Amino acid sequence: MTSQHPEPGSTGTHTAGTGPAGTGAAGAGAAPDGPVLRPHAEDAYAGELAALAAADDRPRPPGWRLSPWAVTTYLVGGTLADGTEVSVKYLGSRRLMEIAVASLATDRALLLLGVPGTAKTWVGEHLAAAVSGDSTLVVQGTAGTPEEQLRYGWNYARLLADGPTAEAVVPSPVMRAMRDGTLVRIEELTRIPADVQDALISILSEKTLPVPELRTEVQARPGFNVIATANDRDKGVNDLSSALRRRFNTVVLPLPDTLEQEVEIVRTRVAAVGRSLELPPELAGLAQIERVVTVFRELRGGVTLDRRTTVKSPSATLSTAEAISVVTNGTALAAHFGDGVLRAEDVAASLTGAVVQDPVQDRLVWQEYLETVLRDRAGWEDLYRACRELV
Repeated sequence: MTSQHPEPGSTGTHTAGTGPAGTGAAGAGAAPDGPVLRPHAEDAYAGELAALAAADDRPRPPGWRLSPWAVTTYLVGGTLADGTEVSVKYLGSRRLMEIAVASLATDRALLLLGVPGTAKTWVGEHLAAAVSGDSTLVVQGTAGTPEEQLRYGWNYARLLADGPTAEAVVPSPVMRAMRDGTLVRIEELTRIPADVQDALISILSEKTLPVPELRTEVQARPGFNVIATANDRDKGVNDLSSALRRRFNTVVLPLPDTLEQEVEIVRTRVAAVGRSLELPPELAGLAQIERVVTVFRELRGGVTLDRRTTVKSPSATLSTAEAISVVTNGTALAAHFGDGVLRAEDVAASLTGAVVQDPVQDRLVWQEYLETVLRDRAGWEDLYRACRELV
């Protein structure tokens, strides 16, 4: 049925990502006068995306800015024929990224599943930037996320004045993505109440979003799809219904396989964060990063890396993301309050805070680990003393 109403949300709104390069989400006001603290992926890596687009001669799915091969290369890095180096965004299995990209090229949505800190949000943002050129259409899932965030809302002033009209509709990020033929990201899908989650079922099945008040609907254009992230380790998780789960292809993002891989991830991300905070790049000492990652891996795994000593695991997840935070905080301490060199004293406070989430049980676990593992580990005396003073 053809509606006589204009398409809802088609006027009076501003699509994110259409502003000047480097401005991030458009429509939030005038472009900033200087650099932003964290540019969107499509802005930060605009040069790489342009080089990939120029070199990309492979078939592209409808609505995509790059071919699946180019999107995967953007994620895992590589060297183009003209010598352009594409930096690594995801340090892990290329095959895993190929599966994720291939899922988006079908009519099924993509669910990135994993424990906290496995780069689900990071991968989702870069996928949206490479496929659609816009990573700013995001629904942040919480226990209070309303159905309007997945469907649409109303400008109540206009609704009271004029009744239900297309101009009174406030489109959700999902509606805007359907209308524009782009990807939309839904973060922490399992934190959204189950009855609100199920608002996605008809959208993912029929690729339409009915607006019964206007006797019309928004039909998805080529290029539309959904990238959702979820984990099952946090409290307050709402399981997905079987009907909704069937509409997703699930890709599980694992923790880094090796110590060396996790150290490289932390080093790369700390360097990137440090540049945005204008911290001296030489501060992030590799030795301290290796120590933090080693502690995290041993406590996560319940055994030392040499497999000789069993240790208790705390309630904290001790993810790679938390290791990045610990080293970044230590780098800031060394830069602003230290002698300019990242030392054990600089990482000890954040390390202890990351481990001791439960002030009773986790503190006992941490004290036991310090006494049975760190105290006698050669070359780690300074970290042992610094951490021991804090517990």
